[in-house]
Amino acid sequence: MSMEYFGSRLKALRKSAGITQAQLANKLQLASGTISAYEQGLKYPSIEVLIKICDALSTSSDYLLGITNEISSKMELKGLTDDQMQPFLQLISIVEQYNKVISQDTK
Repeated sequence: MSMEYFGSRLKALRKSAGITQAQLANKLQLASGTISAYEQGLKYPSIEVLIKICDALSTSSDYLLGITNEISSKMELKGLTDDQMQPFLQLISIVEQYNKVISQDTK
């Protein structure tokens, strides 16, 4: 699995859904610090938990894993049009680029 984008994409989707880390953890029946660890790239979910995350956030595993930039054909962020989604997608791209720079600096 490619996990390069996982943490930043998980965080962006969680925030766009308007839920806290604790709320998502509760919904997934996980320990409260688990979502934080996922978002920071400190640990990664099992396949079973990944499927639950995708269901809870209405996205695909391909998106969370960085395989595609398509959030999901079924995802509706509170009725946003494609044009309204563009700033959100640009922000995700900026965060991903930032994470790449940071990870290279720490090597």
